[in-house]
Amino acid sequence: MNERDGAAAGPVGYDSAVVWEAARDANLELWEDRAVLHEDLYDAHALAADPQAISTVIRDDLPVLLQHLAGRARMADHAGDLDEPLAGLEVLHLQCHIGTDTLSLARLGARVTGLDFSPASLDVARRLADEAGLEIAWVESDVLAARAAVSGDFDVVYTSVGTIVWLSDLTTWARQVAALLRPGGVFYIRDGHPALLALDETAGTPVVAYRYFANGHAQTWDDGSTYAGEGTTAHTRSYEWPHSLSEIVGSLLAAGLLLERFDEGKSLPWRFSELTTPVDGAWEFGPEWRDKIPCTFTIAARKPPGGAGEPFRT
Repeated sequence: MNERDGAAAGPVGYDSAVVWEAARDANLELWEDRAVLHEDLYDAHALAADPQAISTVIRDDLPVLLQHLAGRARMADHAGDLDEPLAGLEVLHLQCHIGTDTLSLARLGARVTGLDFSPASLDVARRLADEAGLEIAWVESDVLAARAAVSGDFDVVYTSVGTIVWLSDLTTWARQVAALLRPGGVFYIRDGHPALLALDETAGTPVVAYRYFANGHAQTWDDGSTYAGEGTTAHTRSYEWPHSLSEIVGSLLAAGLLLERFDEGKSLPWRFSELTTPVDGAWEFGPEWRDKIPCTFTIAARKPPGGAGEPFRT
């Protein structure tokens, strides 16, 4: 799980004409550092050691995802297997980081492949899977080149919370997703709402500080902190790309996927700002703002049963 950082130590959120390759390399250095910190901050080894444990992200996403898998998941023959509602499904987890959510998908019965561009993250993920006694395939690749890096196709392509801000090109991203799905397969994403990410997370009241719409430039951040808790990264420079809801949905439609679900949520799996407080294992704005600020969006989209479908034309 990846989230956007909070307050930065230096200039933040300013536009940069950095090319993708340089931005990608800087972001990789940051995530290599974070992998080492997050192995402890995620309490990942405790999760791996408990055969019944499921990450909070997967716990929240599963009931929604299952609504789009009726008839695809193999139903269990006896009560014990009802704990594996994803049994029989091939699942690809894009931008899996250290694999806590990937491990959770495997515990639910899926045959899982986790993909990430960070070798350090995948090293942690492999150790956790070994500790948990789970067979998971791990692939090191940029998500924008995932189709060439991964063999086969999948019933579910999954990504969740803090992923697409790290990508400059959603057209290519959506085409990768569509190409990785088998006919009838489902793509699922839950992520931070673009309207939320335009707010100043350091302000005492919600105020727009950053771009909502893409303009071809990355936003530059200088911050060594990590959203998961205490600790500082050696590399502090990172680059993110704002993506509006219309861009996100439009990229999936243009790739030939059929939109089945679009939801907006009022809670977050991480603390966005001092204005959010813990509620039932998540974070929410107080009563004054809860009904005014969208925190997440959720999309489920299906590859047409006959194949890729006719791309959406503008």
